[in-house]
Amino acid sequence: MSKKNSNVILKEGFKNYEELSNIYLTFKTKLNYLKKKSFLIAVSGGPDSLALAALAKAYNYQNKCKIYYVLVDHNLRKNSSKEAQSVKKLLQKHQIKLNILKNKKLINKNIQSQAREIRYNLLTTFCKKKKIKILLTAHNLEDQVETFFIRLSRGSGLHGLSSMRQIYKMSKNITLVRPLLDFKKKQLIQISKIIFGKFYKDPANNDIKYFRTRIRKFKKTLEKSGINYDQIFKSIKNLASSRDTLDLYFNKIYEETTSSKKSKILINLKKYAILNQEMKMRILNKAIKELTESYYPPRSKKIINLVNQLGVKKYVKLPIAGCFILKEKNHIIVAK
Repeated sequence: MSKKNSNVILKEGFKNYEELSNIYLTFKTKLNYLKKKSFLIAVSGGPDSLALAALAKAYNYQNKCKIYYVLVDHNLRKNSSKEAQSVKKLLQKHQIKLNILKNKKLINKNIQSQAREIRYNLLTTFCKKKKIKILLTAHNLEDQVETFFIRLSRGSGLHGLSSMRQIYKMSKNITLVRPLLDFKKKQLIQISKIIFGKFYKDPANNDIKYFRTRIRKFKKTLEKSGINYDQIFKSIKNLASSRDTLDLYFNKIYEETTSSKKSKILINLKKYAILNQEMKMRILNKAIKELTESYYPPRSKKIINLVNQLGVKKYVKLPIAGCFILKEKNHIIVAK
């Protein structure tokens, strides 16, 4: 399709494509709900992120706002810089300016996890610099189900199995929004092909050394057994609904149990002591996350060990996830 025709489609909000028009209208409703005038779109060059870029551009044609498109070059492959420039040129044809952030840190273990953490650090730093409060990513229905299986394999509880949230507060000023979680990858591929005529494939997505890739290849086996992703997604939504209900209860307990003082969070030891193991873990997790503004909470293994030590020792001083945990007479102190 010519650049002229694809730009007309964007300006008209996919009005001649019924299914895609519905996707755009849902996307538009979600962004209107946020009531913000600037957004950051995380781009990779894959079909999902290009579809997100297209939907954001269509939204921008119809609404006055400032949208930044950002790609993180992880520098994991020889041709990564060349690929990033190819994505930039592709987007330029549709008046989309792509900012490329190059990772300078060595990634040599837990590659996908480390790369993800670096990516969010770079993206949130960019947000702070430009005073952007909303970061949009292109996670879709398949990503949601894959995350469910990964967490199921780790023995996760309700919060883990309810998978990714549509709206997630990353820090005091930055919110992560996943507006495409309800949509299938094949729908996003269609948008990418219609608007850009192509998309880029990450070789890592086919590398079976990564657990997510092995989970992805498991999809066909599940479908042959009569279990499809739509059914699993319904279960995830039900779990998420239960999680949200329990969160209301937890937030009340957290407010009653903790107080902030400069760069510290004080946990009332008497109130903490009567809570069950799950609540103790969640209080420590939230306190650490609030102080460090980290996207990922500490590993559950570390938090369980911390809870156990706080339970048996009179005085504790332990480092964890960029914080010090100190147990004194009346309080547990979480300090940077």
